[in-house]
This record gives sequence, C-alpha cells and structure tokens, in this order.
Amino acid sequence: MSLFSSSISLRKGISITDEEFVQLRDFIYEKSGIFVDQKRKYLFESRFRKRLQELGLNSFGDYHKFLKFDSSRKEEMIRLFEMITTNETSFYRDTKQLEAFTDKVLSPLVADIRKQGKKDLNIWSAGCSSGEEPYTLAILLFELLGMDAARWNIRINANDISMAMINKAREGVYNDYAMKTTPEAIKKKYFINEAGGLRIKPEVAKLVDFRLMNLNDPLALKRIPRSHIVFCRNVIIYFDEDMKKRVINAFYDNLMPGGYLLLGHSESLHKITKAFKPEFHPGTIAYKKE
Repeated sequence: MSLFSSSISLRKGISITDEEFVQLRDFIYEKSGIFVDQKRKYLFESRFRKRLQELGLNSFGDYHKFLKFDSSRKEEMIRLFEMITTNETSFYRDTKQLEAFTDKVLSPLVADIRKQGKKDLNIWSAGCSSGEEPYTLAILLFELLGMDAARWNIRINANDISMAMINKAREGVYNDYAMKTTPEAIKKKYFINEAGGLRIKPEVAKLVDFRLMNLNDPLALKRIPRSHIVFCRNVIIYFDEDMKKRVINAFYDNLMPGGYLLLGHSESLHKITKAFKPEFHPGTIAYKKE
C-alpha cells in the first residue's frame, strides 16, 4: 500500500485551505492511522476534487462535515480509504526477500511444525492490496510442500483498508503489469489464461481469506487468528511513531512463540520495539518472536 500518487495531475476547481487540510488530515489519521504530511496538501486537492463535485459540495470543509454527520457517511468512508491509498504491487515482488524468506524462515518453520506432528500453518498478510502478496505466499507454500500441500491445513488471512482492493483480490484476475516479476514457469503452473488476463487457480485461491480491515481498529486486529508468520510490507511507513508502535504490538500479540514478522525493505523496527529478535539474512530481515 502506498499513500497517494505523485503522478496525479491537478484539476482546476475547489482549493483546500490550510485549516481544511488540517481538519481532513486529522480525521483521516483518527480513522485509519495514516498521517499525511503538509507537503502533500496539493495531492489532497487533486485526489478529492472530483469526489466533492460528484457529491455537489462546495468546499473541503463541507466534505469534512459530510464524513462526520451525513447519513451515508459509512459508505463514504469506504470511498475515502480508496482515495487516500494507491496500491503498487505485483506477484513475486522483491525476489531476493522472498527467496530468503522461503529458505531461512518458511522451510525451517514447516520442518519444525512437522516434527511436532502437526500440519497447521497460519499466515497474516496485513495491507494485502489487490492480493498479489498473499497469493504469492500461497504459491510459495505449494512449491515448498509439493503433493503434501493438500494434507496441510493452511490459512492465509489477507486484509486491506480498501474494499475495491479486496474485491479485486477475491476476483483473482491479473494483467501483465501485476505479473511483471513472476517467473514464466509459475504463470503456467498456477494461473489460467482468460480474456481479461490470468486467473489464479482455485486450489491456490482457496488458501486465502480476504477481509476488509482497518489496522487502526484494535478489536479487528484481535479477531485475526494466531499466526506463525505476519507479512506487512510497505505499510507502516505511512504511520506516525505512535501508530507504528500500536500496530507492531498487535502483530507481536498475534504471533505464536517462534513466529516471524516480515516488513518491507524501507521499513524496520528500529526505535519502535525491542520485543523481536532480528535475524539478518541476505535480502531481508526477519523479526522473530521468542
């Protein structure tokens, strides 16, 4: 998940005042935990103007009131979250990290679960966007387990704040851009060619449960089943320090002892928490709950 997009061109029309920017910025932070810096004020204008026109509103102040008091405010919150996030992702994104994850985290974890005489594995993909990450994790498990995959009880809980992204993920059809970093052999093995693109095969799709969720909702976080692994890549960089700590603490509480947290390359737990033990591998840092 990434915040806004600098490529959006400004449209002529309603401008946002400094006071309106602060009102809307604080409202978004209160509801989602996402903090928008003052320097992105012009992106507020470009992203929200069309929506104000669609609603027949004359100012950003009116939109703030609409979000707080209108009878359709719950539905509008869904639109709001879609407008403040732009999702840049693909299958097999960051190959080196995924290779290190498979070799140094997933394989030993699977071996340990087998030694315990169990075949249960839970993974949480937090901020899953349009599904490329959790589906990639499902494919990695099929590649690792082979024929034995059918005998495992695997659950990948995938959540995002955007209903549009959740719906796209559930549909499971992807264009060439989403597949740009995917090996050809993987495409042939786990996808079906359709007129609209490539569809993820049913046996892969059934491992993933997509649900709408706000990481700023403590009760929603507690409803996620205990996990062996939490993936949350390129999400917490859009949170302030307080929100980061709350979310990371929730991940820690969710993880089983010996479980792992994986973040994006530009993210770390430095100055956030010392509760995890960092394991340094070529391509990634895996944070272990001991």
